Order: sequence, then structure tokens, then C-alpha cells
Amino acid sequence: MQKALAAAGVASRRACAELIKQGRVAVNHQVVTEPGQLIDPTHDVVTVDGERIALENAQPFLYLMLNKPVGVVSTVQDPRGRPTVLDVVGPLPARVYPVGRLDINSSGLLLLTNDGDLAYKLTHPRFEIPKTYRVVAKGFVGPQAARSLAEGVVLEDGLTAPAEVRFVDYDKGTQSTILDITIREGRNRQVRRMMEAVGHPVRQLTRIGFGNLRLKGLAPGTWRKLRPDELAALRTLIEQQQKLLLTHKQRPL
Repeated sequence: MQKALAAAGVASRRACAELIKQGRVAVNHQVVTEPGQLIDPTHDVVTVDGERIALENAQPFLYLMLNKPVGVVSTVQDPRGRPTVLDVVGPLPARVYPVGRLDINSSGLLLLTNDGDLAYKLTHPRFEIPKTYRVVAKGFVGPQAARSLAEGVVLEDGLTAPAEVRFVDYDKGTQSTILDITIREGRNRQVRRMMEAVGHPVRQLTRIGFGNLRLKGLAPGTWRKLRPDELAALRTLIEQQQKLLLTHKQRPL
């Protein structure tokens, strides 16, 4: 049911599941509180907060890549009146939602879609979809700090999973180290907190990769639709991760 609601543009799949748990969704005038119920969009009457949802008029799926600028929040609306990613992309034929988040002071690759199922699989920690960040950090990040980042850093919410760390350059003028860091987790402000933990606070943070996608040829504040081959590559990556998960579950203890 949450998948049908997301396709109809009510909210993201995860948000629709929360609406159901909160008892705000009814099927044929009966309140439903358990996500996952099967429905027939052509016959069942589904309401959210008493308003009927036209499931048969589900919007077409859109898949967008945005180069989010600094100063823009990764939400569809902001109570503080700050510019959102929807303000940047402008009017669209269907309502889309960010896939994960970049904090307001970070920039770079952000996906937006109304395909709740794909968004869920790209952001759920168990699928371990890689995300790569170009980091400009204060000072010279030496071998010991780089090794700590790669092996895992102890944060207030636990040890981070191993990361991939690649040295890019050192700017003598600003005394900054430039690194590419790839993580497979999605903790809040994780890369910034990892760099602070090893004594090299972030001066600039840009996401340059998400799964198979790379941020190339897209100026800050501009966006484009994903190409069919890019979307296919994302789905293939998810399938591969699902197979790895199944393999790990089947391993004997």
C-alpha cells in the first residue's frame, strides 16, 4: 500500500509507511496501521486524513540528478524558510523527494525521485550502497589518520565501517588536504564527524559519487534526468547487494 501511495505522489515510500503506522490511512473506510497490505488500485478506496487518493492516476516515475549547492536544504519544505532542493529544480510533472540528504553546508550529487521502492533500497543501510565524497580538510592528513579513516573511527554512535580513502592533493597555500572518501553507511554528518575525530575538520565537502553515478559536467544548482543506462546500473548494483545479503544469511555459523 505504501508503494501505491508513494507512486500517487502522497509522500516518499518511507513517509507513507509512517502515515499508515500513525493510523492516518484507511482502505474502504477501515483504518489500517500495518504497512505492506495489498490493495487493488482500480477498486479499493484509499484515504489519507479523510482525503481520497486517486491511485489510478499515479504519476510517472522521475529520476533526477542534482548538483546541490551550499546553502540549500535537502528537504521538500523548510519551516525556517530556507531554499530547498525543490526550489532549485523548479516545476516538474510529478512530485519528487530527495534520496537521502546532504547537509546545508555540503554540496554535490543528490538524487531525487518519486520511485519510493528504489529510494528505499538506495538509502537503507543493509544494502551498503557506496557514496563518495571529495573532502577538503584542514592540515596535512598523514598515513596514520588516513589509516584510521579506512579502518574505522570511533564516534559517539559507535565505530564506523571501513571506508575507502584516496589521497588527491595537498594545497600548501591553504594548508589543506584533498581526499576522496567512500563510505557505505548513512549516519548524520558522518564524513564531517570522521574527519573531526582524526583531527582534520572539513573545510569543504562535495558528494561526487552515489552508487555507479558520478558528478561530472553538472554545474552547481543544475540538474538532469538520469539516462536509462545509469538507472539500469543502479538497479543492477542493488540486485548485486541483495545477492550478497542472501549469501551472508545462508552462511553456516
